[in-house]
Amino acid sequence: MPKVALHWQIILGLLLGVLVGLAVNITWDAGTWRSMGVDDPGRWLAGVDAADVPEGIDLDQIPASDRAEKFPNAQAGPAAKGARFLRDLNDFVGSLFLRGLRFIAVPIVLFSLIVGASSLNDLSKLSRIGGKTIAIYIFTTAVAITVGLLLANVIQPGRFVSEETRDGLVSTYAIEAEGKIQAAQAPDVWETVLNIIPTNPFEALAAGNMLQVVFAALLVGVCLTLIKKEKAAPVINFFDAMTDVVIKIVNLVLLLAPYAVFALIASKIADLGLDVLKALAVYSLVVVGGLAVMIFAVYPIGFRVLGGVGYKRFYKAISPAQLLAFSSASSSATLPVTMECCEERLGVKEEVSSFVLPIGATINMDGTALYQGVATVFIAQLYGIDLSIGDQLTIVLTATLASIGTAGVPGVGMIMLVIVLQSVGLPLEGIAVILGVDRILDMCRTVCNVTGDAMVCTLVASSENAIETEEQVEARLRAMRAGGLDEHPLEEDELDQAAG
Repeated sequence: MPKVALHWQIILGLLLGVLVGLAVNITWDAGTWRSMGVDDPGRWLAGVDAADVPEGIDLDQIPASDRAEKFPNAQAGPAAKGARFLRDLNDFVGSLFLRGLRFIAVPIVLFSLIVGASSLNDLSKLSRIGGKTIAIYIFTTAVAITVGLLLANVIQPGRFVSEETRDGLVSTYAIEAEGKIQAAQAPDVWETVLNIIPTNPFEALAAGNMLQVVFAALLVGVCLTLIKKEKAAPVINFFDAMTDVVIKIVNLVLLLAPYAVFALIASKIADLGLDVLKALAVYSLVVVGGLAVMIFAVYPIGFRVLGGVGYKRFYKAISPAQLLAFSSASSSATLPVTMECCEERLGVKEEVSSFVLPIGATINMDGTALYQGVATVFIAQLYGIDLSIGDQLTIVLTATLASIGTAGVPGVGMIMLVIVLQSVGLPLEGIAVILGVDRILDMCRTVCNVTGDAMVCTLVASSENAIETEEQVEARLRAMRAGGLDEHPLEEDELDQAAG
């Protein structure tokens, strides 16, 4: 029986997760729990069991309302325990996968950037590539916010949500929204630049402060080019080998990907439900539509028109990274796969990819920035607040600055949104309205982030004449297959397709 390629396994897990999640949400309600003896499903799923029932008290003789208040879940039976076990197992599989990916996020940025910066050998070349990279990333982020603002102003998704629905969503997600608001801090230009330099690089590594990790890695990589080659070589070889080790770890973690995608999607859809999806359908479609514009219209200007890489070639090459980005909702966690796609399948030289992509995973948040634009206008429309041209320019500048210092981890876009809302004086409680669909949209916008990283990497490599032609890539992949090489087991199925 032929082996099913990983990307098809992930897609199957995604579809099954959606179907199972919808089925659970539609068929499972408070009555289902009561039939199992559970009066307080929230407490039960949180692992808070009923208080002990004193001897001599017959629960059947106590009115249901009093029993639910005094002895919640006291009559929960094996069926309820089985349902809770399945829910806990489902959450465990999803959390295990995300932890595995986050485990490698900091090491891969550190190791690959040190190798990338040191392999350039020429400081003038390093500054040239670095200047191009950062300038393009900032430019595409500004373009993404502008696209989001345009779509939100034209379609006006806030008109499709009633005041009653708005207040209901605010009430439902008030506690979660409060946590996001407290975690946000308005950006200060001087403070942002100063915070790039870590006072303790090991503390930055432990805390996962990506911007500081990038600075430390670049500094080490540059200084390796300034010392004698015989002394630098062992250090560079060590970090190069560690990069390969991290990629191997990713290969192992990805074995869990189809099951984890199912678990993450099924749980979210089951909790979210059709009511929230219907209420925020237009808003969600505007965000997804804007992301599609970036991925399929804006980025091709970079990789096709300016970089000379064909449409089909580019998307076929980076599809594994896009799928993992959707699964993990983390640009940093997807970084090893993005690097493999660009190097092995697009033919970008490692000296460029190992420099451009880690920086992109840290500062390039095109999808998140677009989402900021749509969400800000959406919340303003919900509360009947008009945004002037000056306000919308403020949104562009604030979101661009916030994206630079934001780590590529799940959920960080909501914290960025709080900062943007504060900059134009919009009610912060408005974020509670969109929290219900944030996880799904986070997955979508991460695909845009990773696609943008690959586009910029392709464009920079093309400008530096550091990318293979399509024929050279196909010849190399055929040679790898003919020689039985298995340097990149993640892409084994993909190599066969590309070489075939």
